[in-house]
Amino acid sequence: MQLPPLFPPLTVTDQMGRRVAVPFPPRRIVSLVPSQTELLFALGLGERVVGVTKFCIHPPEARQTATVIGGTKNFDFEKIADLRPDLIIGNKEENYQEGIEQLAAQFPVWMSDISNLDEALDMIRRVGFIGGRKEAAEQMAAQIAASFQQLPLPAELVPAAYFIWRKPYMVAATGTFIDDLLARGGFRNVFGHLARYPEVTPEQLQAAAPRQILLSSEPYPFKEKHLAEFQALCPQATIRIVDGELFSWYGSRLLESAAYLRSLQPVA
Repeated sequence: MQLPPLFPPLTVTDQMGRRVAVPFPPRRIVSLVPSQTELLFALGLGERVVGVTKFCIHPPEARQTATVIGGTKNFDFEKIADLRPDLIIGNKEENYQEGIEQLAAQFPVWMSDISNLDEALDMIRRVGFIGGRKEAAEQMAAQIAASFQQLPLPAELVPAAYFIWRKPYMVAATGTFIDDLLARGGFRNVFGHLARYPEVTPEQLQAAAPRQILLSSEPYPFKEKHLAEFQALCPQATIRIVDGELFSWYGSRLLESAAYLRSLQPVA
């Protein structure tokens, strides 16, 4: 591949308020977050991605053209060092602080911190700018924003619970990206009074009385066989398996999320 000419380093602020000096444009990028890996490829930066995690399944070629450097919470530091990255991109929630601090002592590490759509769009624009793909990122962010602005909202939000885990039951609550997308899709999170990803009991679920129970395909792989388990707890609720990537991946996959949320809205 033909590499772009190097310009003086950029000193940028990441979404955690950290100042990071990044070679411009970066030529050897390690991505520690699946949704941000997909974003880099969508912005035309795939040839510069030299390291990804084992969970970076989109696009399929990511794990074939780049070195797998472990998981999102257990990095192989030797492999990363061998890749000589000039930029590492991570996320506050998906990665672990100790590992990020160890990497930041040696390499430029830019961190995202995302709990709502506006912050996701900001991340897309910033990553595009750092990578020298400012115009493409601006266009992508504008397209995503427009798709959500066109989402119709029901007169009354539908009470819903969004499950991310089983044994113990865990849900997405307030302060999460999933909670923000639920509201934009016309749902009222019945566990919105709780924080982040709490455990809930069957009794709490029954007391919350959601009209819809959404079982995510990730991180726990809910399947059709689990529907009866929740239907027995809440006989009046509609139980659905939903695409967790379209609810929680905050990069280029958001281009598909608004249409997916529209498809989940009850027919008037």
